[in-house]
Amino acid sequence: MTDSENREEKPDEGSAEGFAGILAERREKLDRLRASGVNPFPHSFPAREDIASVLAAHEGLEAGAETDSVHRITGRITARRGHGKAAFIDLRDATGQIQVHAKADVLGDPYALLDDLDLGDFIGVEGRAIVTRRGQLSIEAGSWQVLAKALRPPPDKFHGLEDTETRYRRRELDLIANNESREIFRIRARTVSEVRRWLDDHGFFEVETPVLQPLYGGALARPFVTHHNALDRQLFLRIATELYLKRCVVGGIDKVYELGKDFRNEGISMKHNPEFTMLEWYEAYADYGDTAAELEELVSGVSEKVLGKAEIERDGRTISLAPPWHRITLRDAIVEHAGIDIDELTDRDALSEAIGNEDETAGWGKLVDTVFSREVEPKLIEPTFILDYPEELSPFAKQHREKPGKVERWEAFIGGVEIANSFTELNDPDEQRRRFEQQAAEIDRGDDEAQPFDESFIEALEQGMPPTGGVGLGIDRLVMMLTNSASLREVVLFPAMRD
Repeated sequence: MTDSENREEKPDEGSAEGFAGILAERREKLDRLRASGVNPFPHSFPAREDIASVLAAHEGLEAGAETDSVHRITGRITARRGHGKAAFIDLRDATGQIQVHAKADVLGDPYALLDDLDLGDFIGVEGRAIVTRRGQLSIEAGSWQVLAKALRPPPDKFHGLEDTETRYRRRELDLIANNESREIFRIRARTVSEVRRWLDDHGFFEVETPVLQPLYGGALARPFVTHHNALDRQLFLRIATELYLKRCVVGGIDKVYELGKDFRNEGISMKHNPEFTMLEWYEAYADYGDTAAELEELVSGVSEKVLGKAEIERDGRTISLAPPWHRITLRDAIVEHAGIDIDELTDRDALSEAIGNEDETAGWGKLVDTVFSREVEPKLIEPTFILDYPEELSPFAKQHREKPGKVERWEAFIGGVEIANSFTELNDPDEQRRRFEQQAAEIDRGDDEAQPFDESFIEALEQGMPPTGGVGLGIDRLVMMLTNSASLREVVLFPAMRD
């Protein structure tokens, strides 16, 4: 193995002919391995150890130390260097990276086959732990085995894949090349686990509800439509789990949650992906004040578990997640940041003129949402609850007990991004019928995101639903905050992309 064999392979920077040559060379090496009797794609490599555990077991050894500890490790080749009858190979698994020291006088004939290895190949190695004269812990290979021959070169020799488009479209290359991306998805996995643990520890009952629904509902959004051949009927991918989870509360499950995928046929942005992960929970005998306190506790507690602290870094700024979070009404927030009083501009045309709206299909409630999203939301950096929304924006929220025309609803914001939404849930079936009729008027106006009339849900409410507080928490957006990511695409493994 010579130094020339350790050259960088950067097919993205070379010609099509050069890239084809690299692929052909790797195929030739594959053929040579097979001709030598080597299976380049074996079924298993038993009794392997994580590299991290090997490193930990020999921490603190002095330079030049030799041990009798034999280890079996596996990993992807990230670098290789050759010096005559000795070769050094860097192996990386999911837990860490270690150097393998291969010697011709120890390996014998199999040493020559190392010439047919490339960056990106997976190998298994068995050997004793030693420390080189330069103080690097290594495995002195007593034997080795090809576990998977990589027929394409890794991106930029593992030094980083920076092209954003490629990172999102070819996430496997991103994960190979970028430690930061692997860490984001480790944090995501921990976050989901800790969210579930918090809910389970607080007595909530996890359920699964239909993804394919005969009628979508539970949010103001446009659905994906599909067709079921056997039933010969139109179905919708769910936009929310709300209406099914409330049926569970009607049925006597007082504390219920679901954590899963929702789907909305809407635009793509740094905060939106057509499919996304949502947590919804419902708690009988609670209201939106109770759910606000619970969300503060959940988010700060999860951050403590995942990051080791109840604070995050966002755009160079440290943000505390510790309760209590700031609370301000929607009306006061719009007055403060936009200089518009929605309690005075209750006429649709007057509000439209005041905010410079040109969308004739937008009703008064949607105009309120427009000015809030444009003028207020980006400024809500510290954790903040926006309280008490107009009824038109909240077809499933209970009327405010003190403010006519308002409902008991909050939305929670961190870093200028909404992460959660909550209601004191509407449980009066007659009032719910009126709200559905109100939404039907918005559909007639041309609003394709309005809530359709759901008679079966009203029938469920007529069975009786106790006072209930409900929350929807966007898992993708929460992970954005915990990882200081600028876009949802950074925290969704395989985001939707244009052709």
